[in-house]
Amino acid sequence: MAPLLLLLLLPAALADLRPEQLLVLTVATERTEGYERFLRSAQRFNYSVQTLGLGQPWRGGDVAHTVGGGQKVRWLREALEPLKRRGELLVLFVDSYDVVLAGPAHELLASFSSAPPPPGLLFSAEGFCWPRGELASSYPPSPPRGKPFLNSGGFIGFAPAVWRLVEQWNHRDDDDDQLFYTQLYLQPQLREELGLALDHHSRIFQNLNGAIDEVVVKFEPGRVRVRNVASDSLPIVIHGNGPTKLQLNYLGNYVPWGWSPEGCGDCDHGLRDLRGLKPEQLPWVLVGVFVEEPTPFLPRFLRRLLRWSYPGARMGLFLHNREPHHQPHVATLWPRLRSRFSFARLVGPEEGLEPAAARDLGMSLCRQDPQCQHYLSLDADVALTHMGTLRALLRQNRRVLAPLLSRPGQLWSNFWGALSPDGFYARSQDYVDIVQGNRRSVWNVPYISHAYLIEGAALRGPLGAGPVFSQSETDPDMALCQRARETGLFLHVTNREHFGHLLVTSNYNSSRKHPDLLQLPHNTQDWEQEYLHENYSRIFQESLYEEPCPDVFRFPLFSARFCRELLEEALGYGAWSQEQPGVLSVPLSRLGLDGLWMGALNRFLAPIARRLFPGYQHKGRAVFSSVVQYSPAPTGEEAPPPPAATVSVSLGLSPPRGGGWRFPRYDCGVLGPPRGWVLLHPGRLTHRPQLLPPPHGTRFALVTLLEP
Repeated sequence: MAPLLLLLLLPAALADLRPEQLLVLTVATERTEGYERFLRSAQRFNYSVQTLGLGQPWRGGDVAHTVGGGQKVRWLREALEPLKRRGELLVLFVDSYDVVLAGPAHELLASFSSAPPPPGLLFSAEGFCWPRGELASSYPPSPPRGKPFLNSGGFIGFAPAVWRLVEQWNHRDDDDDQLFYTQLYLQPQLREELGLALDHHSRIFQNLNGAIDEVVVKFEPGRVRVRNVASDSLPIVIHGNGPTKLQLNYLGNYVPWGWSPEGCGDCDHGLRDLRGLKPEQLPWVLVGVFVEEPTPFLPRFLRRLLRWSYPGARMGLFLHNREPHHQPHVATLWPRLRSRFSFARLVGPEEGLEPAAARDLGMSLCRQDPQCQHYLSLDADVALTHMGTLRALLRQNRRVLAPLLSRPGQLWSNFWGALSPDGFYARSQDYVDIVQGNRRSVWNVPYISHAYLIEGAALRGPLGAGPVFSQSETDPDMALCQRARETGLFLHVTNREHFGHLLVTSNYNSSRKHPDLLQLPHNTQDWEQEYLHENYSRIFQESLYEEPCPDVFRFPLFSARFCRELLEEALGYGAWSQEQPGVLSVPLSRLGLDGLWMGALNRFLAPIARRLFPGYQHKGRAVFSSVVQYSPAPTGEEAPPPPAATVSVSLGLSPPRGGGWRFPRYDCGVLGPPRGWVLLHPGRLTHRPQLLPPPHGTRFALVTLLEP
C-alpha cells in the first residue's frame, strides 16, 4: 500500500482497530529478571509477544552508559520484511528489560486511534534531546506542556509505515538507534508522508527519565495504575529509561499485575511450595553471620540461630567475628552452634579479616560449593525474631530477597526505595507505608542491607566469580547492590510478614562491664526481653501482686539477669559507705546507672503504681537511690529506722536470707522481697518502717526513696 494511500485510509482503519490486529515486538538477548517481568505484565493483559534476538550475542554496545542499540533496528527490519505490505497490521515495538505494560490492548488501541492528528506511527516522547542535543532546534514545535523529543524505546504504527523507516537502516549494530529514528522524524516530508508523530502527553508511552515527579501510583478498588498527573493520563507502556530505571522497578511492583486487598500485586508469582517436603528435600543454605562492630545483645542473637525452624542438616554456618569484646560470647555458644549446623567455620579477630573481605569469603564458600543453593547473609545487629524467616524467604522464590527490618518506632530500615542522582538514598513515594506495613508486598528496590537471601545460581552467574564487596571507597553493601543493579539482578524486600527489627549500635559502650544494661533508651524491646521479669505482664493480666500489709505491695519487676548485673556493677565499684550499723550502700550515680534506673521506674513501675494507688502520678524525684547491703546488726545494738520518704521502693537483688521491714502502725512485718521482686509502699506519712536485719549472711537490695 502506498504511503499516501495509507494516510488517506487512516481514519477508517483507526476506527476499526481490534486487538487481534496488534503485533507486539520486543528485543532481549537474555532471560533477565527485567525481561521476565515484562513478559508477566504482557501475560497479565493478554498480549502476545514476539521476542527478537533471544539467545543471540549482543553487539549493540553498552546502551546503559552510552550510545548504541542499532542491532535492535536490524532485527526489527528482518522481522518486518515479510509483513511490510500488511496495511491492517499494527506493530507495537518496545524495549523489554526496563518496560512494563500497564493496561489492556483495547485501551492502547483506543488511545492510538484518538491521537490528534491521526498518526501512522507514534513514537514515545521525553524531555531530553538524546543523543545529540544540538538537534533540539530542528524539532517541530510541541504542544503546551508536552514532551518535545523522540524516544525510541517505544513506538506503535502500521506495518508499512514502520517498514519505511527500518528499511533505511544501513549502519553498524553499535550505532545509535534513537539517533537514527530522530533523523528520519526530523525530515518534514517523510514525517508528513508517513504520519510520524510523538506521544507528547504520555497517552500511551510513559518515559520516566526526567518525569518521575509527574508520575504517581493511583490506587483504586481491585486495581492500581500509574498516572501522569501533569497530563492527566493513564499510560500503558511504562519505560524506565535513563537513570530512573530503578524507579520502574519500584512502580513495577504495582503496575502490571493489579492490587490485592493487602497491597500485593506480583508477590505470588512463582511461589515455591515447601510444604510436605522431607528435610533432605529442602534447599541447602549457607548462613553467613557477621559481627563487625560491638553489638548489643549478641548472645541473644546467637541463641536465636539455634532455634530456627529449619533442619540443621540443610544449613551451613560461616561466622566472622571482628570484635575482641565478643570473643567470650562466641566461644561460649560456638560448641552448640557447631553441632546445630552441618558445616561450621569460625573466623575470629585474630585473623585480621576486614569486613568486605570477610563478606567476600562467606559468599565464595557458597559459590564454590555445588550443593549450596542459597546464601543468607546476616549482620549481628539484626534481631530476627521470626524463627521461620528462612522458610518464608525461600518460599518467595526470588533470586535476591531481604526481610524488611527497621528500628522500632523509626523509619530507619534495611532498604532504600529509590536512589538519588548521585547514587545514594532517596525517599520513594510509598517508603513510609512500606516500612510501617500499611502496604504489604514483595518490593523491587535499589538497595538492601543487614539481611538478605541470594540464590546460589545468582552468585555463580550475574554476580560473577570475583570479589563483590571489596571495592575501594564503597560501603560493602552498596558495592553488592551496585553490582546487582549493573548486572540486571533485581533486589527485593518483603514485608508480608513481621521478621524482626534492627538494633541501634551507636550507643553501645563495650568498655562497661555490662554494656547491655544501659541499652534501655536505645534498644527498648530487646532490653525488656532480657531484663524484665518473665511474669511482669501477669501483674496487669492476672493481678499478680501481694499485699502482706495494708498498702504494702510486692510484685515481680526485673529479671535475675538484671539483678545479677546491677549487683556486679556495685560490687565492682568497691567504695561502699556505712549508712548505719550493718548497712552499707553505694549510690547509683557513682555507678553511672541513676539515669537508667529512673528511666526503668518511669517506664515499668509507674503503670503498676497507678493501678495499686489510683490517682497516683509518679512525677517526683529520687532523694536516695543506692545499692544497699544488709548484714546482721551488731550485738546489743538496735538498728535505727531507715531513711524515709513519701514513697519507698526496694528491689531484691539477692536470694532472701531473712530480715525485712516492720510497720509498727499496722503491727505487721514483711520479709525482704525475693530477687527481681519489688516492695512498694508509702513512706513517712503513714508507713514509717523499722529495719529488720538478716539473722545471718548478707542481703542486697536496690532502694529508692521518692518525693513528689
